Amino acid sequence: MVVIKNVAVVGASGVIGAPVLKAIIDSGKFNIAVLSRVGSKATFPSSVKDIPVDYTSVQSLTTALKGQDAVISTVGTEGLLGQSVLFDAAVAAGVKRFLPSEFGSDFSNPKTASLPIFGYKVATRKHIEEKVKAGADITYTYVVNAPFLDWGIEVGFLLDYKEGKPRIYDGGDVPFSATTLASVGLATVGVLTNYDETINRQVMVHDIVVTQNQLLAIAKKVAPEKKWVPVPTKTSDMLEAANAALAKGDLSLMFDFIINVENQMLGVPGKTEADIEAIYKKVLT
Repeated sequence: MVVIKNVAVVGASGVIGAPVLKAIIDSGKFNIAVLSRVGSKATFPSSVKDIPVDYTSVQSLTTALKGQDAVISTVGTEGLLGQSVLFDAAVAAGVKRFLPSEFGSDFSNPKTASLPIFGYKVATRKHIEEKVKAGADITYTYVVNAPFLDWGIEVGFLLDYKEGKPRIYDGGDVPFSATTLASVGLATVGVLTNYDETINRQVMVHDIVVTQNQLLAIAKKVAPEKKWVPVPTKTSDMLEAANAALAKGDLSLMFDFIINVENQMLGVPGKTEADIEAIYKKVLT
């Protein structure tokens, strides 16, 4: 039985990386290293080994990853293109498990995988699976968690509270899964501690299934004095507009695509509407 003990996190100071790193630290089960770009000013707890690397160099990354059992990539949009290099370095270093920066939509769905904005992630999956099929001595896991619940609320992605004019998609009663960043961290730990059960596949997690109208009702409850003017929106129209923007190189509409109704638990307790209300209280009061 393989036991993961030494874990390296890439992109550990980012939106996803920070809560994933915290969950791994809090578990108390691993020796942890973070790979940071040479010259980075990010700081980490003293219990974490910080290794400066050249992300474009397989040799630099391979040296940094020697002795690591698992590599977790939590890079953002700008770092997605370099994940194939990171994976190749992990293979060369003898890493046992690789988790690419997925943490979102379900790319096993052909319709989702065909969307241009996910091109880099889909290409990374293809690279990983082709290498493993060809005999690379490494395993992988994809963590799929649908939209981020807390982050999505705080930045107004799931429901625009800042202007009070949220776009309500297709009537607002379409259910979707959502997951807090903390739970994404817990799910990642769950992958590391369930090695055999998570070999070479994707795992799907969520905290809760909600609708936009539910979110709007909770927001109104928290801030009854705020004026809300919902804007009815068809996702079919958004898809057309987003594809046109992407053709021009505009990535600002990438979030329009993230609608995921898949859900499955992996060591995550879940959330309730009371938890959603608590998040809205932070941003609306």
